[in-house]
Amino acid sequence: MKKNLLFVLFLSLSLSACAQKNGQNKYGLKIISDFKTYQAQVAKNPNLELVEIKKAIPDVVLDIRYATKNNFMGQTMYKQARAFARRPVVEKLKLIQIELKKKGYGLKIYDGYRPYAVTVSFYEKASDKNFVANPAKGSKHNRGCAVDLSIIDLKTGKDVPMPTPYDSFEPAAAPHYNELPAPIIKNRDFLINTMQAHGFKVIYNEWWHFDFLGWQDYDLMDIPFEKL
Repeated sequence: MKKNLLFVLFLSLSLSACAQKNGQNKYGLKIISDFKTYQAQVAKNPNLELVEIKKAIPDVVLDIRYATKNNFMGQTMYKQARAFARRPVVEKLKLIQIELKKKGYGLKIYDGYRPYAVTVSFYEKASDKNFVANPAKGSKHNRGCAVDLSIIDLKTGKDVPMPTPYDSFEPAAAPHYNELPAPIIKNRDFLINTMQAHGFKVIYNEWWHFDFLGWQDYDLMDIPFEKL
């Protein structure tokens, strides 16, 4: 009986420790924060891997604003200027890059996978909560299933003009805002139509933010870039 009680106690403590690493947070969300747990998931299902976008698509341009102070927070949020997404997301981005290149354009990536802790910081400090994900639900970025991006002109290397800068809180950032010059609307709609044709959906208030269809199949993550 004593051995059984000790075993039950040990099992309870083990499960409790595991829950603290990968269990529910104060909002009742399941968050994967233990790297070994993530590795075990990937071993079972390679599609769960967070792939580094630049390594998979070498000619993509990165502008990881959250690794600098040039962002709406005004502070560095990432220790490394890297971008990740789940394997199927990156495979779609490869196809998009090939299609764009034929037309003289290329992708510029601002952000991909975002650790959950960063989403919490955004929400706590953002002046306009409509432009940041509520940590009570988590972000598609936390699942590795959202990308923030734009396009560049390959001849000039410059950004293709869009309605607003990245991470703008202006009304013009909405993808259906039409009080804009016709060439700007054309550029924005070209980007949106290209992304949507490959399985992404633009969100209602940010022309640069695209969610991968099927994001529901992926857990929220809180693993820092340094471990990936």
